[in-house]
Amino acid sequence: MSRHAPDCGPMRRVGVLSAQLCAAEGAAAGGPRGFQEKTKPLDKAEVLALRHRHTSAAQSISYANTDPLMIVRGAGARLYDESGREFLDTRNNVCHVGHAHPRVAKAVSDQVALLNTNTRYLHPNLSLLAQRLAATFPKRSGLEVCFFVNSGSEANDLAMRLAFARTKSRQVVVVDHGYHGHTVQTLEISPYKFDHKGGEGQKRNVHKVPCPDTFRGPHRGPDAGERYAEHVAAACQRAEGGQVAAFIVESGMSVGGVILPPPGYLTRCYEAVRAAGGICVADEVQVGFGRFGEHFWAFEQQGVTPDVVTMGKPFGNGMPLAAVVTTKAVAEAFHNGLEYFNTFGGNPVCCAAGLAMLDVLRDEELQENAAKVGRHLRSSLQSLAARRPLIGDIRGMGLFVGIEFVRDRQTLEPATPETSEVCARMKEEHQILMSIDGPHDNVLVMKPPMCFSVQDADTVVRALDAVLATLKYDASVSDSKVGHTPT
Repeated sequence: MSRHAPDCGPMRRVGVLSAQLCAAEGAAAGGPRGFQEKTKPLDKAEVLALRHRHTSAAQSISYANTDPLMIVRGAGARLYDESGREFLDTRNNVCHVGHAHPRVAKAVSDQVALLNTNTRYLHPNLSLLAQRLAATFPKRSGLEVCFFVNSGSEANDLAMRLAFARTKSRQVVVVDHGYHGHTVQTLEISPYKFDHKGGEGQKRNVHKVPCPDTFRGPHRGPDAGERYAEHVAAACQRAEGGQVAAFIVESGMSVGGVILPPPGYLTRCYEAVRAAGGICVADEVQVGFGRFGEHFWAFEQQGVTPDVVTMGKPFGNGMPLAAVVTTKAVAEAFHNGLEYFNTFGGNPVCCAAGLAMLDVLRDEELQENAAKVGRHLRSSLQSLAARRPLIGDIRGMGLFVGIEFVRDRQTLEPATPETSEVCARMKEEHQILMSIDGPHDNVLVMKPPMCFSVQDADTVVRALDAVLATLKYDASVSDSKVGHTPT
């Protein structure tokens, strides 16, 4: 008996015959048999021209001010361009356990050869992944109900719907410079977007509080956590009717410039929000799944328990897999008669990727690696900062590290153009890919694949030292003459 599906009658035979005829006609005509044949002869200039012609200019290209990269292959913490040049990747946290990890690739390949369909059918992959995911949260947290979606934006969008259903309020407290996604709903709760050029500004139901930045923010002392939390409490009081739907914050703010909440911050924030009837949402899209090293979920660093946790980028190691995990109480309030159906959220192929990613994370001890390498990296960068005054601050945890550049350590004047030069030259001269973030575009952000090694960290520090020793930017020249490096 064949393990393949049985013959389903005349229609199936017609389909097979049609496919065979098309293949034969293509071969007889001497034409290409698939898209793979068409991609081979395209050089970078042609690919760039096609991209400019057929995609929106709103979709940026990394290093567009120098020489855009055409990346065709990845392995571990390395990326390769069309000419075979190797780049050390410090910025792509999407491929959490490494680019093209063979175990994840095999899991995806095996499953896609069997079945990929919607989640109205039972499939073991979804149920097993939900069980595995729920087991990663602290015991007695109540975080056990999973919704699988396709992206972090979808996850945060759904988190807002859960909050609205649970509280019957639409008042949301958000943190300045926060970013939660690109849907209409998530744009409205992302100051990084709504305050940006082209953004629509803050909506009346959204209450923005200061970013808990202890380097250049208003509160920098040992009581910074409590002082920043006071702003959240005040926002809850300003909310319409004193009722809040949700407080959402990234457990580690990436586009904000690698901002970790100061001690006690989330404890006080959660107390104020819950007193106002709201639920607390931990956005772990950038920093979840062991990136902090000491903790599997970054919110654990604050000793709190959220009502909703969202995750995205790393979950499927490059496959479109994300999730919302919440309590039964919140989930039951959402079950109000209106079905929630996400056609391919939690499909068998992406769930296979998620299961394999979790296996690799455990078996290769990558959370432990993040802790070890992160400590070594931050220590090495601190030593470098003692010799390079342009480095104003080193911060982060595990493999989530920020390097902030300033022209003056007293005034904290941002070294924005210098940061752009450093980033561009790290790529051009040392084949190291980094990203720029922060409200002043003066923070190099490192979020590498979790297989990033001590040797990789040393390579980055040596290269950074060499670039800073030969910085070409002249502060007496107008900043407008220095091109920004988009990453």
